[in-house]
Amino acid sequence: QVQLVESGGGSVQAGGSLRLSCAASRRTFGSYAMGWFRQAPGKEREFVAAINWSGGSTSYTDSVKGRFTISRDNAKNMVYLQMNSLKPEDTAVYYCAASTRMVIDRTQGAYDYWGQGTQVTVSS
Repeated sequence: QVQLVESGGGSVQAGGSLRLSCAASRRTFGSYAMGWFRQAPGKEREFVAAINWSGGSTSYTDSVKGRFTISRDNAKNMVYLQMNSLKPEDTAVYYCAASTRMVIDRTQGAYDYWGQGTQVTVSS
């Protein structure tokens, strides 16, 4: 089992920045691919970004490319999502997820463990 705990959410004005963090409980964290997903009110949960086990490969949904950056620190069992130039449409609950498959996957079914989520609210 892997426990994931997100932090760093909050309220910010459009154009602002937030950095989400996800702490993983397991020492084998370094062998997992990690992803961030989000769910806006009344919408399905969607893929945001993912990073492979080493951090050498990343993937982003088109709407956040150039604004969001995913990164990881395997020594600290942490994954991050730096969010810049935030827009009201980025408002959602953001979830961290871990996949034992190691490689990047944009589909929710590929992820084995999920955090509880952290709320991000962007006002115009």
